[in-house]
Amino acid sequence: MNVTQFENSLNQATKILNDRIKTNGIFQTSKEFEDEVRRVLLSLGLPVNIKPIPQQFPDIDINEFGVEVKFTEKDTWRSVANSINESDRVQSVLHVYLVFGKMGGFPEVRWARYEDSVIHVRTSHQPRFEVEIGSNPKESLFKVFGITYAEFSKLPNEEKMKYIRKYARSRLKQGEHLWWIEDDKEEPEHSLPIAPRLYMNLSIDEKRLYRAEAALLCPQIVKSSRSRDKYYDAVMYLLTYRGILCPQARDLFSAGSVAMRNGIRGGNYVQRALLDIQKEMLIAADVLEDKLFIEYWGESVNKEDRIKKWLEKADNLAKEWVPSQVLFKNMR
Repeated sequence: MNVTQFENSLNQATKILNDRIKTNGIFQTSKEFEDEVRRVLLSLGLPVNIKPIPQQFPDIDINEFGVEVKFTEKDTWRSVANSINESDRVQSVLHVYLVFGKMGGFPEVRWARYEDSVIHVRTSHQPRFEVEIGSNPKESLFKVFGITYAEFSKLPNEEKMKYIRKYARSRLKQGEHLWWIEDDKEEPEHSLPIAPRLYMNLSIDEKRLYRAEAALLCPQIVKSSRSRDKYYDAVMYLLTYRGILCPQARDLFSAGSVAMRNGIRGGNYVQRALLDIQKEMLIAADVLEDKLFIEYWGESVNKEDRIKKWLEKADNLAKEWVPSQVLFKNMR
């Protein structure tokens, strides 16, 4: 059987399924629908295993052809699909198709090539494809990637993730960042600890170190005190990259305990806090990975230029003082 013959069989199958909906009413469950898809394909002379194999991708394998079955009670042609890793893929399948039963709105069954139907990838947990089938589907995700689905499927997982990271970054809104940014095989997979450490329980040296890292990556902390989001990125960096929970953002840079210098309190608290951790910020500029600056600054910066670049950014953000006239005066 060639591709044209198999697609003709899918045309016949969807016609039969749609006729049955008109005659007998909608399918009630995803299992009922998948079982019927199997029976119909079998009735058309295709060598279908009538019993499903749990977790297999695609759901139905017919020699080199495969059918992934999707079902919804809602009026939508969009659905979450398989993991990008495809660890349970049937290796003999070369051509994957989607058969979608939409029971909400006007009930209907349609089919499409799987590659054409994948239009998004969810990245909140384990990255999973989203598929959409319909009259005006969005552009295929693989066209966005610039690679075919067949080529993508053969890549090792670390290579797949390079495409996923690039795609995810392109969709970030202002102020959003990825926390799963590792892409080197030698580095362990970054994951958020189940029980983050509380900032107030850290040693003094740890607090200074992590405040310096957050300050360097997030120069917006120098914004006006009236800016509501000035500490957002700093707090999120500590939580998602260092596993440190800071319930009170002001504890980092504007509380009296961190803004006291030479026994004196008051004045510009953020300025005082930064003066106190300048040495730690220099260390952070030297040791932090370049990928973090790409993530938080949107650009790669040489180690020796990071403090200069930070001051440029801070000067543009601060309204009540000029950081470059105060900080790192004898350290540049």
